Amino acid sequence: AKEILYNPHLTQWEDSYDGRNKEPKVFPAKLPVILLQGTEGIAVGMSTKILPHNTLEVLDALKAELQGKPFELVPDFPTGGILDASEYKDGLGKVTIQAKISEKKNRLIIEEIPYGTTTESLIESIENAAKSGKIKIRGINDFTTDQVNIEIVPGIGVDNKVLMESLYAFTDCQVSISVNLLLIKEELPVIMTVTEVIQHHAKQLLGVLKGELEHELSELMNELHRRTLERIFIEEKIYRRIEKEKSREGMYKTVYTGFEPFAKELIRPIEDEDVKHLLGIPIRRISLYDIEKARKEIEAINDRIKEIKKHLKNLTAYALAFLDGVYKKLTAPKEEKRFVRKTEISSLEKADVRAVARRDLKLMYDNSTGYLGYGVKSESAKELFEVSEYDRILIVKNDGSYYVCDVPEIEHVDKNMALCCIADKDILAEHVITLLYRQEDTGYIYIKKAQILKFILNKEYELLPESCKALRAFAHPEVKITLTYKPSPGLRKKEDEFLSSDYLVKGVNAKGVRLSTKPVASMKVGVLKKKK
Repeated sequence: AKEILYNPHLTQWEDSYDGRNKEPKVFPAKLPVILLQGTEGIAVGMSTKILPHNTLEVLDALKAELQGKPFELVPDFPTGGILDASEYKDGLGKVTIQAKISEKKNRLIIEEIPYGTTTESLIESIENAAKSGKIKIRGINDFTTDQVNIEIVPGIGVDNKVLMESLYAFTDCQVSISVNLLLIKEELPVIMTVTEVIQHHAKQLLGVLKGELEHELSELMNELHRRTLERIFIEEKIYRRIEKEKSREGMYKTVYTGFEPFAKELIRPIEDEDVKHLLGIPIRRISLYDIEKARKEIEAINDRIKEIKKHLKNLTAYALAFLDGVYKKLTAPKEEKRFVRKTEISSLEKADVRAVARRDLKLMYDNSTGYLGYGVKSESAKELFEVSEYDRILIVKNDGSYYVCDVPEIEHVDKNMALCCIADKDILAEHVITLLYRQEDTGYIYIKKAQILKFILNKEYELLPESCKALRAFAHPEVKITLTYKPSPGLRKKEDEFLSSDYLVKGVNAKGVRLSTKPVASMKVGVLKKKK
């Protein structure tokens, strides 16, 4: 816990409420404790309900964020159970949790209970349901030890499966929990998603690790300076020169003079505190000074300094290695059972719902206003394609920016939208985005072709490189670009034509290809029909 949560050198302290003690303002945590443990609370006009998540999965999510990869987190509970997270909405929706119930002869055995319940409260809810006639049972026995074991005896003639469904319907064997990820950030309450918390903590991790490395580097530089002073002081026998000095000022001056030939070997200029330290070295220690051992220790310090500087230059790689180290410790044979996922994910996942949902909603787009959605009713709106309410769509704007979102009812996206399609892997693979842009400092026009295959939901990305201005974005497979050049002496060809199909498809972060080095007066873009 200390390795993850605490570092006295990076912790900010403030006065306690009565001013008698100091208390940490916030711990420099390397992992999002709020997601690991979960919490809940209320205040005037607001409340928070955050569910716990699996430690190993949180580590994987942090690694994915540092690597720019997509990730998704759903809760995991110490009590186990079965989780339906299809409406979790990244920490702002709700979840349904069922007890894990097995059949044993003419009995039902509750082996895991829903999060937020206890064996006592669960048994009480079953007894209340039996008293009200909602379920029929002959008895209930609690054999719980370190493992949950609640035995339920069905009523006469009651089928086990029917009773199980009734338990889920009328007792706390199935509970629904609404979540609200409300946090204090920069001393203000703010609602965040699980994804945003992971993104925040990925930056936090880099900052804490950088602070630790810089502090260690500072300590090592001070230690190296001290060791270097001691080595020169003893090896060059500067200590013998002060034997004749009778005053403090004389001794200090002699030491300063003795170090002048070795100024280039020092980490920093020698100071009075350094001289005081050297004069305080006992004679016995000087006589036992091992030159070879001291040199090896200094060499080890220098090696560690080089290692730290390397880590500071490659901070993300260092953070990934740190997370791998934590992951390795938590998956060691003695710890593995503590951190494996305990809650089973039910079959009612978002992906399954989306796959079977009927696409009977017409996605409409009004190019004159820039509005998109199945609720757009304007006369100038045109149907793009049919969707279901569970679909996600890719939207590429004319300026080269793009994002993936759930199908909106009505949302303003952009006029002259370049592309809109369902964000399905196979469908995305069919589309290539062509972006024409101008580099601001040179005025050169570039072409860039890319496929969008990876994304994080509701995160906006840019195809356009920095210091460039977007000219056109389109998804047509074959486009002809005509560049007309500015008149200039010696110009033989007034214009050139380029076909988009002549250029390779690259990654979304790649730079484009320059079309021409000549000053461009105007540009025309024409869509070519596919050859039959």
